[in-house]
Amino acid sequence: MRAATPPPPPPPSSEVAELAELASSIARQAAELLLAGRGRVAVVQTKSSPTDVVTEMDRAAERLIRDRLAAARPGDAVLGEEGGQTGAGRVRWIVDPLDGTVNYLYGLPDWAVSIAAEVAGEVEAGAVCVPLRRSLFTATRGGGAWLESAWRQGRQRLACNSGVRLSAALVATGFGYAADRRAWQGRVAAAVLPRVRDIRRSGSAATDLCSVAAGQVDAYYEQGVQYWDIAAGGLIAREAGARMGGLHGQPAGPDLTIAAADGLFADLHDLLAEASAAGEPAAG
Repeated sequence: MRAATPPPPPPPSSEVAELAELASSIARQAAELLLAGRGRVAVVQTKSSPTDVVTEMDRAAERLIRDRLAAARPGDAVLGEEGGQTGAGRVRWIVDPLDGTVNYLYGLPDWAVSIAAEVAGEVEAGAVCVPLRRSLFTATRGGGAWLESAWRQGRQRLACNSGVRLSAALVATGFGYAADRRAWQGRVAAAVLPRVRDIRRSGSAATDLCSVAAGQVDAYYEQGVQYWDIAAGGLIAREAGARMGGLHGQPAGPDLTIAAADGLFADLHDLLAEASAAGEPAAG
């Protein structure tokens, strides 16, 4: 059996701090742009279905983020939801310029800018700005997860809820846009709902993961999320003490993403496995 490849050595803490500060600063700038653009939003494209939309502000926010990153660190790669992968380098930025586009379009508060910095394949720093919640969530690997909020003075260190039974858990989830997948996800949610305290659906995976970190929900699961949806929020949740993964030891990803404190993670995992949460929905 081939020995497992050891993880790369961590980057210097000074570099991680610089990446975290840059992610936070640019996330704030993109959020300000998006705030200024509310009320004059045009849908410019649909993606997987007519309800999966891209607005002109998604693209404008990603352009701003890419421009700021290029000015600050011209040698880095960027993976963005709207613009795909550009560049190559030891550092790669994972960008969702507007997570929760439909919320943004309708004037609902749960939309966010998500920026993560990956070094040699490992997410080292992340920032999620939720402007209508007046909240900036940040984390560095090994450095904890933090919240800066207009409602509190100073930074608050985050810790997810622990010791919560499945039957008492408030669980966040989300749904895809294709009609057949959405119907199937509804059946999974119907299997979960009687076994937990309640279910919440915010419409933003990044916000849901930060809610786990802040103890505003006990757990989160969703099928169909992409890397840019969960890179920064996932680091924030993990640094707040949550376990994050997929089914049967698989990593979190499009098949399934689960986040919760250890004991609740195991119980929710087993419930979702029973409900076949990672399988593809039947056609039709």
